Amino acid sequence: MQLSNLRLALAALAVCCNTALAVETAAAPASTSKLLRGGTIIGFDEKTQLIKVTRNGSLLIQNDRITAISEANKALTNVPKDAEIIDCTNNIITPGFIDTHRHGWQTVFKTMGSNTTLGDQLAGIHEALYAGVTTILDHAHHTWTPEHSKAGLDASVDSGGRVFFAYTFQNSTDKFAVPQQLAQWKTLRKAMTSKLTTLVISYDDFTTNPTGSYTSDVVKLAKDNKIEVLTTHQVEGPWLLGNSPEDLHRVGILQSTVPVVISHASGLTARGAQLLRATNQHISITAESEMHYGHTHPTTHLILDQASLGIDTHFTFSTDILTQARIYLQSTRLRAYEETFARWEIPANNPMSVNQAFLLATRNGGLALNRTDLGVINVGAKADVLVWNGRSPALLGWDDPVAAVILHASIGDLSHVLVDGGFVKKDGKLVIKGYEDVQTRFLKAAAKIQGVLKSQPLPVQNGSWITGTQYAQLEQTDAQRGASNGYGPSYV
Repeated sequence: MQLSNLRLALAALAVCCNTALAVETAAAPASTSKLLRGGTIIGFDEKTQLIKVTRNGSLLIQNDRITAISEANKALTNVPKDAEIIDCTNNIITPGFIDTHRHGWQTVFKTMGSNTTLGDQLAGIHEALYAGVTTILDHAHHTWTPEHSKAGLDASVDSGGRVFFAYTFQNSTDKFAVPQQLAQWKTLRKAMTSKLTTLVISYDDFTTNPTGSYTSDVVKLAKDNKIEVLTTHQVEGPWLLGNSPEDLHRVGILQSTVPVVISHASGLTARGAQLLRATNQHISITAESEMHYGHTHPTTHLILDQASLGIDTHFTFSTDILTQARIYLQSTRLRAYEETFARWEIPANNPMSVNQAFLLATRNGGLALNRTDLGVINVGAKADVLVWNGRSPALLGWDDPVAAVILHASIGDLSHVLVDGGFVKKDGKLVIKGYEDVQTRFLKAAAKIQGVLKSQPLPVQNGSWITGTQYAQLEQTDAQRGASNGYGPSYV
């Protein structure tokens, strides 16, 4: 489709976001204390570096932090008299999920790309909060104009979620190229007062422009401002899109004190993995995206100690990290099983555990962001907490709480979601003031934007990809007898 037409339509979304700035979350005041009593808590033991399960335990939240966790079957003392008590009997208490790679602005295209390959942000964050995603690293590459850039940042601030808004530096137009974007970023950063939203950086030209002034300017900006995180896409192999750990190391950002998250790491090499470990930098695996679009994740299972999970282009599939953890767990198991089966051998053990999948979805995300107070339930950690209904039909009869969440639960089993100590979801419902108004404005913008998209024919994938790699036509599966194979059209 015509990119200019799409950008004009997306202006409606920017207006939608700006108009929605009066939205207020129902997060509790900072002075409110909460006691989550009688649940099974999935914490983390820093000494053993293992998940720690406390049955019939309680945790106390004061302001934005977890201040006390009981031992099993023991009550907490010194609980403030005015503390709100939440009965968690038979329930499972976990840290909030962390999404280390998402393009929030693409929410508006939902269902429009169901069969594609790789060839309203506010509403999207609310959707993520409902699903228990309490922290998001948003690779915001809709920075085509100052208005679009600010609208996305404003939506993040107003959402009630913990958002690292990674402003993308790219040459959008002659009038709004990297130099102008650098100036706007500095202005926005200086004006930031949000408690939950952090303005950070994304950049994807480390390979195509390694010695150019724009790359050096972005690297200098990140270092000079001690950026909380910088993120980039790596899609290598036949895609040839670059941004590998080797490329980031050459320009001096990988080995700096700036936390780096490399999304996908498709085509990661042994040398690249070695560099990540040596510099303690991380990747974000977006399992469903990498399977959906075809860039895959052939080597990421070899570096899970430096890995976290993300969503990517959630307009085409799930928005929740729980699904990504489950898909990645089972696809990794399948890979190992197939290799064993090809040798005519039978697997004697399971190659990846539910505990590892849980850590990828929680603690590892915090480590990727250089935040040891996120993705864990520990005294002193941020009070980003989920409460799962242990008496739901899916979880009824659970024993192992980690297996229950990773293998049996769905986002419909989430009773409560707290961010920074305040409820954003309570008793199964979002508690965000003005949410219905956000829905109405979003649907209006989505109808206009999707109308533009539907009016444009999809490009035919013949010849070669933009990097020169040849396209290959795949054999389609067949779900019907006769002339039709059931593939069918997209019903948009």
